[in-house]
Amino acid sequence: MVTSGVDTETFAQIQEAVRRFTMERLIPAEREVEETDTVPAAIVQEMKDLGLFGLSIPQEFGGVGLSLSQEVAVIAEVAQAALAFRSVFGTNVGIGSQGIVIDGTDEQKAEWLPKLATGEATASFALTEPDAGSDAGGLRTRAVRDGDTYVINGAKRYITNSDSATILCLMARTDPDRKGAAGISAFIIPTDTPGITIGKPDKKMGQRGTRTCDITLADVRVPAANMIGGDALVNQGFKTAMKVLDRGRIHMSALAIGQSRRAINEALAYAADRKQFGQEIANFQLVQALLADSQAELYASECMANDAAARFDRGEAIPQQAACAKMFATEACGRIADRAVQIFGGAGYMVEYPVERIYRDVRLMRIYEGTTQIQQLIIAKQMLKRQAAGEKL
Repeated sequence: MVTSGVDTETFAQIQEAVRRFTMERLIPAEREVEETDTVPAAIVQEMKDLGLFGLSIPQEFGGVGLSLSQEVAVIAEVAQAALAFRSVFGTNVGIGSQGIVIDGTDEQKAEWLPKLATGEATASFALTEPDAGSDAGGLRTRAVRDGDTYVINGAKRYITNSDSATILCLMARTDPDRKGAAGISAFIIPTDTPGITIGKPDKKMGQRGTRTCDITLADVRVPAANMIGGDALVNQGFKTAMKVLDRGRIHMSALAIGQSRRAINEALAYAADRKQFGQEIANFQLVQALLADSQAELYASECMANDAAARFDRGEAIPQQAACAKMFATEACGRIADRAVQIFGGAGYMVEYPVERIYRDVRLMRIYEGTTQIQQLIIAKQMLKRQAAGEKL
């Protein structure tokens, strides 16, 4: 599927509007979010009004219809603010909606995508389980066919936005005799369906204002028509999940780019102002080395994410490129945040400066939507696959 996105002039206007919103509205509200663990309702409404919930949803369903390359640029702007803000609408843009966009039936798209695009509905992606994290093929949630419905039992863990979600895009095993990734199907499940229990929000190291919760499903009845893609995609849900995650990993790269830019800008401004030994510390070559290493890694992250997104938009399969971009950009972001704290010195350890929060917030990016180690496995398997086919790098 080739994606062209919106025209250049329209995109420039969108990007500038998002940049202003981030700088003038989101960054000034970071301290409030950190203290209350909640994104203000007024800001959430402004996000809806700005169209952020529908960035990646096609225009025919009321979305903005950005290409992945354009999405990367916009998300990198928003991600210069605390990651909690992006999390509010991120599942609608990424893993929560894209299963429906990519593999949904015409009826499923018509029913849910317009609501997701406006923020009237919020989607969560329910894949991870207590005993199935990186080993997603080992999930135990069961969906048993009973006439025109499926009866679902199981548990999900660390599900983003589940306490505010309208629907779950949920993976469940429909064929217990098939092992691993085989035998899994994807379902659209309204969260007000009887039998669904949403747990209390998790308390996390960072990213205050984001919400993840456990979900319990006890004899939850779902119409068979709610299987993503219909009967044609029974037992094919893991493939849908992988399509979504390939795209989502580029989205994660954009998050890392945004946070890296913010950390570098904060460190650069501090270094240019802070004086030691009678001069600004930015004049010290060892400080300059920290800044230069960070800038080089940011540039590499941008190049990788932009290349992978462009390939996706051309309709190419990008499992290796997406894994490379996600792995490198998120690992680099961790190093950049660490250098920023080092440049701030003792002040970087204090909550009054944003690099302390950035340092905690970005740690999660090397874990969710596939750990760095899972990305390494994906990359190596793709390399071995090409080698077996007689291809060279």
